[in-house]
Amino acid sequence: MSPFLLTRTLPVDATDAALRADVLHGLTRHPKTLPPKWFYDAHGSELFEEITRLPEYYPTRAEREILVARAPEIAAASGAKTLIELGSGSSEKTRHLLDALPGLHSYVPVDVSESALRGAAEALLVERPDLSVHALIADFTGELALPDTPGPRLVAFLGGTIGNLLPDERAVFLKSVRSLLSPGDALLLGTDLVKDEEVLVAAYDDAAGVTAAFNKNVLTVVDRELGADFDPADFDHVARWDRRQEWIEMRLRARRALTVKIPGLDLVVPFEAGEDLRTEVSAKFRKEGIRAELATAGLRLTQWWTDSANRFALSLATAV
Repeated sequence: MSPFLLTRTLPVDATDAALRADVLHGLTRHPKTLPPKWFYDAHGSELFEEITRLPEYYPTRAEREILVARAPEIAAASGAKTLIELGSGSSEKTRHLLDALPGLHSYVPVDVSESALRGAAEALLVERPDLSVHALIADFTGELALPDTPGPRLVAFLGGTIGNLLPDERAVFLKSVRSLLSPGDALLLGTDLVKDEEVLVAAYDDAAGVTAAFNKNVLTVVDRELGADFDPADFDHVARWDRRQEWIEMRLRARRALTVKIPGLDLVVPFEAGEDLRTEVSAKFRKEGIRAELATAGLRLTQWWTDSANRFALSLATAV
């Protein structure tokens, strides 16, 4: 079996420090915000897996459809010897790419979760004993130092996660990805597309209430980690489509006037009745908009694939 290497580029206490900074910044500004990455403790990850199986939530199925149908084309277009996946998680979707890349030498999953990286690597190496796996415990929105692996390299950022970044953040992120690419390397980007408002809102406000529980889980995380006294029952889940920005916003709306104490930060946070706490932005895209954002970062859109219903897209871009 080929060796499994794990490199930590984040300090051991980086997650705690980041949560403290995000809560302090987000809950002392107006409007109040919290980043969506704090949904994903163990329970939040389970809830999200349940969301991906809901009838209203199409993005996971649509992206998988493209990967199953187009993985050989993606492989041929990239010619990759190394696959680098940002925000790899369980690496489940990546298997379609791995299967289509017979000449692949190395897989570099990048995630903040050591347990997710180890679990995914162990499963992959059982299935593919000749594959070299070098996992990075890192924040993909920061500066990345990639291991020395053979090219061409394909950097994959799937799931439509780029939509959780605000426009300025996307610009910085894409430029950072561009800096990782050498001649012959490529970026494979997953993006959810603009579509009917009814379809979009339903995907983030399912009838079973799973997304509502997922949204409120961020309060449970803050309670547990920082000793806060949020009561999720004091907030309603809200999903709305912003036509001007072309993104879905998930919010938690206070049902009454209340005050939350966060001893871990020595902070008291007042909420007015009906006040919103924004927990996620999920931007939706059009092809020309993607092309323009890539071009600004020094990347050229070369391939574009969608599912049969044109709900989701995978695009391939190379360095200019």
